[in-house]
Amino acid sequence: MPTPVLSARWGATGASGEVADFNRRVALIGGTSTGHMAMSRTARFIPGVWGPYYSAILPEYWLNEGGQSATGALIDHIIQSHPCYQELLAQAKTQGQTIYEVLNALLRRMAGEPEDIAYLTKDIHMLPYFHGNRSPRANPTLTGTLTGLKLSRTPEDMALHYLATIQAIALGTRHIIETMNQSGYSIDTIMASGGGTKNPIFVQEHANATGCAMLLPEESEAMLLGGAMMGTVAAGVFDSLPEAMSAMSRIGKTVTPQTNKIKRYYDRKYRVFHELYNDRQLMQEDA
Repeated sequence: MPTPVLSARWGATGASGEVADFNRRVALIGGTSTGHMAMSRTARFIPGVWGPYYSAILPEYWLNEGGQSATGALIDHIIQSHPCYQELLAQAKTQGQTIYEVLNALLRRMAGEPEDIAYLTKDIHMLPYFHGNRSPRANPTLTGTLTGLKLSRTPEDMALHYLATIQAIALGTRHIIETMNQSGYSIDTIMASGGGTKNPIFVQEHANATGCAMLLPEESEAMLLGGAMMGTVAAGVFDSLPEAMSAMSRIGKTVTPQTNKIKRYYDRKYRVFHELYNDRQLMQEDA
């Protein structure tokens, strides 16, 4: 099995925490790309979602695996392509911060209140298929779209494009969860791990866009923890992987959707998200 796939499944194990109702949970492992892993006692064949794979993570459970081809890579592409990138990167180095922390602080200043950050992009929308779509459209030829651009190139513009990218990725996760739920799951909780989930705006906007609670493991390096769990079972320290998961993993933080107003806002953005795809398909009808 390829190392990235193994790492993601170790991450799903390390992020799982106590043995819970897996029918209501999906593990999100965010990095350069993102994997979405759900497990069930019965085999579920879901269009555009890989699997089901028997006993791929836990014995006697079936694994379904959705994913997004480019997430962290897409965020970096958008900000590195902006004319203000070098200016903000130099500012970040001077302040001893990452460029994401600088952008997050800029968004907070622009919004005034943390609860208002999502509304900054009411006129900016993205279809995040810059590297095709893995799930649930399963089409590698799809391309991305960014609308609402202006004839300006300020740090504030860069921050808005960065936010719109995070929101589009979150809406892609919503689409995957919605597809899984239509096939038997009842997902309302996301177990999140990986580099992308260390970004508080990434996490909060995923909660807002999907309507799910985001559970972050106490151990931030979930892939390493998942590998360690498997090692303890192999060494006989624990009798089973669920026992090791229960003993070695704990929830460190829970992030929930912010307000009903934000839910309504994201419901509208989700409609636009699908319309951007439908509009693109109009040009393919005679191709």
